[in-house]
Amino acid sequence: MVPLAQLALADAVRDVEAHVAADGWDAPPRVFALVRTADAMAADPGLADRLPPEVVTAARGIPDHLVSVEQEGLPDVETLEDLLAGISWPGTVDGAAIVAERVILPPSAEEGLPTDPAAALAYLSSHPDRQDVRLAVGVLRDGTPWCAVRTRANDDGDDVAFGPDLVPGLIEGLRATFE
Repeated sequence: MVPLAQLALADAVRDVEAHVAADGWDAPPRVFALVRTADAMAADPGLADRLPPEVVTAARGIPDHLVSVEQEGLPDVETLEDLLAGISWPGTVDGAAIVAERVILPPSAEEGLPTDPAAALAYLSSHPDRQDVRLAVGVLRDGTPWCAVRTRANDDGDDVAFGPDLVPGLIEGLRATFE
């Protein structure tokens, strides 16, 4: 049986992925703090008035229910790893999620990869087996993960893959933000 906290995380990751998907593709990474909704409403009594009624109802019935808070003003960094390395969360944050787009290619694509970075980027961008994906990864403070993966080729909310370990490297990077 899946723990209730992981089910709440799965719902939060599904929500942030759908939220980002509504804005379309070709977007920079987006980061979200995840906070237990009931705790957030206790800390800010006016929050319940600003949240959708179904979120307030869920929070009152599910102690682990999470609300996401998008982090604005992220630093302009070269890599996703650099972005994650610069993040640390206060104790009031129960989890975090990141949504980022990536290009995936089969291992055979490396055979013709140019060594020049600009040429390599052009090669990868035009490769016929290229797949654009949107990765949404969330972790709780205790390290519990959940992931969502959507491809541009099947850009439909019904075609999103979900699971606890779909993007191991990004899970580890996000976990490190809690150390």
